[in-house]
Amino acid sequence: MVERLAERGFEVVQADSGEKAVELLDQFAFDIVITDLRMPGVDGMRVIESARERYPGIVAIVISGYGTLKDAVDATKRGASDFIAKPFQFDELLQKVQKALEERRLQAENAYLRSQLEERYQFGGIVGRSRPMQELMRLLETVARSSTTLLVTGETGTGKEVVARAIHHNSPRRAHRFVALNCSAIPETLLEAELFGHVRGAFTGAVGTRQGRFEQAHKGTLFLDEVGTMSVALQMKLLRALQEREFERVGDNQTIKVDVRVIAATNSDLARMVAEGAFREDLYYRLNVVQVELPPLRERRDDIPLLVQHFLKKFSPNETLEVSQSAMRALMAYHWPGNVRQLENAVERVVALSAGRTEISSADLPPEIQSTPQAAAPPYVEFPEDGLHLPHYLASIEKDLIRRALDRTGGNRNKAADLLRIKRTTLVEKLRRIGVD
Repeated sequence: MVERLAERGFEVVQADSGEKAVELLDQFAFDIVITDLRMPGVDGMRVIESARERYPGIVAIVISGYGTLKDAVDATKRGASDFIAKPFQFDELLQKVQKALEERRLQAENAYLRSQLEERYQFGGIVGRSRPMQELMRLLETVARSSTTLLVTGETGTGKEVVARAIHHNSPRRAHRFVALNCSAIPETLLEAELFGHVRGAFTGAVGTRQGRFEQAHKGTLFLDEVGTMSVALQMKLLRALQEREFERVGDNQTIKVDVRVIAATNSDLARMVAEGAFREDLYYRLNVVQVELPPLRERRDDIPLLVQHFLKKFSPNETLEVSQSAMRALMAYHWPGNVRQLENAVERVVALSAGRTEISSADLPPEIQSTPQAAAPPYVEFPEDGLHLPHYLASIEKDLIRRALDRTGGNRNKAADLLRIKRTTLVEKLRRIGVD
């Protein structure tokens, strides 16, 4: 049985006793356990119970020469998925194994899809009210309705995968899988097999047939991150898969057809790479049917307060943390080379070090943010839904600056007027008007 299952592409481990089987179950999460029923020592029922205790989703198939209805019922009650009476044909066992694996795969996929839908990715979940983000939202709403190939560009940390997921979950393909692959995180020698799958024996270590990401994303969306790191040879194979919607697994000559929407992403200048010969021109135009460019955080500073509040709720949902004016000014003055991802990490750090306090000060921020000059940073204003009274707001800013200038100079009006770049008589008049002694 072991030899024949291995010939069909299964990776099989054999145990010569029930005790050995339980020991192996402690070491590895197997997909299927096939066991005899009547054995000395630890019998088949005990093996099944041990397997189910460790891995509730494991498939257990019982084989017995004492095939009675009672044995079958008892085995099912203990967690067996199927029962085979000796003697039997190998094809009968193979059919039951394949059927059990397919049912297990469908259950796992349904659970995965439910978990993805529960996350409720919506364009409203992309945080931002600035003009660049409003323009981005309008574009996303348009492209989500189609199956057009997209190229998402932007600096590292701008949220390219978040946008890709939002597009998928607002598209007609949302009932199927969103599969992500970071091309730069996988060695070049394995990337082809990761994309297109492989058959048993295709290369050293290929002990069985395996689906690639294209097959996994059938009828759904495939997100290829850092596509600019792909070798020129693999670019050609990707181009054919995009054009023909078909491919072959590594080591196989059988053509597999798929229906997949591809969203590629990069922080590289692909046009420059094309000019330098590092990226295929035909693949560039095939990927760049519609380009979605994400703005860096420094170009949408108005969104920083919203993002900070969003991450505070994420990392401390049961606490009420506020950000002081000085801390918010420091956050808005910083240039954020790591973009939204860096801001998220900074907020997580602040929450972790808050130690039960209710307000975050500038001293709680990472050192590189504290040291940023704040002269160019605009004051943070929580704009009310019904608007604000501009003259009153400007008067409050003026009053705050005068108080701070007097505090710094120890109440010396001449020096305070110099700090504010106004005449002393003007300062005295303002003090009288705003009622400051």
